[in-house]
Amino acid sequence: MTDASTPPPTVPEWVLAILPGLGLAVAIAAVATLVGRVVPLVGAAVPGVVLGVVLGALIKPGPRLKPGIAFASKFVLQLSVVILGIQLSLAEAAKVGLQSLPVMLGTLAICLVGAWLIGRALGVVGDLRTLIGVGTGICGASAIAATAPVIGAVSVDVAYAVSTIFLFNIAAVLVFPLIGHLLGMSQTAFGLFAGTAVNDTSSVVAAASTYGAVATNHAVVVKLVRTLMVIPIVVTLASWVPRRDASAGADGAPRRLSVARVFRLVPWFLVGFVVMAAINSTGVIPAAAHDALTAVSLFLIATALSAIGLSTDLTGFRRAGWRPLALGGLLWIVVALSSLGLQWAFGLL
Repeated sequence: MTDASTPPPTVPEWVLAILPGLGLAVAIAAVATLVGRVVPLVGAAVPGVVLGVVLGALIKPGPRLKPGIAFASKFVLQLSVVILGIQLSLAEAAKVGLQSLPVMLGTLAICLVGAWLIGRALGVVGDLRTLIGVGTGICGASAIAATAPVIGAVSVDVAYAVSTIFLFNIAAVLVFPLIGHLLGMSQTAFGLFAGTAVNDTSSVVAAASTYGAVATNHAVVVKLVRTLMVIPIVVTLASWVPRRDASAGADGAPRRLSVARVFRLVPWFLVGFVVMAAINSTGVIPAAAHDALTAVSLFLIATALSAIGLSTDLTGFRRAGWRPLALGGLLWIVVALSSLGLQWAFGLL
C-alpha cells in the first residue's frame, strides 16, 4: 500500500520543457516520412528540413518550442549516428576510414588554402574567414564552436559563419544526391563524396540517407574521421594566435589548450558509434534487429532535420551580407569539385 504522505512521482522539468518542440519536430518527421515513401528518391530528411523551414518562417517558434527544437536538432541527431554504428564492424569502419584519408586530407587542405586566398580576394578578413574555412573544411557549426574561443572570435562573426555554413548545408542536401545520380556514382563513392564535401554531420547523414543505406554508413564513417581533424586544427590555432596577437601588439592572455580540453573535442557520438560497431562485430545483435534499428535511426534523422529547419534564421543570411556568403559558396564548390577530382585521381569514383 502506498503511503498517502508520499508524493506521486513527478515528470522532470527538463522533460516538460522539451516536449512541445520535440513533439512538433516528430510530427513534421512523420509527415516527411510519408512523403519519402511516396517519393523514395527524396527520402524523409529533405522533406523534413524543407517543411521545417517553411513552418518555422510561418510560426516563428518562441520560448515554449525552442528547448525541444534544440534538443531534437542536436541530441536526437547524435543518437541517430550512434545507432547507425550497428550497420558496421570495427574492421569495416577502419577500412573505410583509411581508404578515405587521401580524399579527406586533400579536400581539407584545399579548403583551408582556398579560404585564405578567396577570403583575401573578397575582402573577408580575420576571424570570420578562419571560421568559414574550418566550418566548410571540417564539420560545420561544431568546428566553428570549437575554434571560436581559441581564436577569440566575436559573437557576430560566429553568427555570420554559422549562418553561411548552414545555407550551403541545406543546398548540399538538396543538390548532391542529384549530382550523384547524374554521375552514376556507386553507394560507396557517394558516401565518400558526402562525407568529404558536405559540411555538417546532420547534412552529411541527410544527403547520404537519401542516396541509400550503404552510402549512409560509408558517409558517417568518413565524416566522423574527418571530424577528428578539428583537434590538430584547433591545437595549431591555439599555438598561432598568441604569436599573432603579440605581433599585432594585442594585449591579451595566450589561449592555452589543456589535455582535458583536447579530449573533450572528440564528440561523444563518435565514441558511441565506435562502441556500437564493436558490439556489432561480436555478432550479439541479431540480423533481424538491424532493419528495425536502421528504420529508427532514419526517423531520428528526419526528426533532427525537421528541428534544424524549424530553427533556421532566415534573417541571419540577410544580416551576413554577400561577401561571407560568396566565400562560403565558392568554398562549397571548391570542396565538392576537389572531392570528385581526388576520387577520380585515386580510382575511387
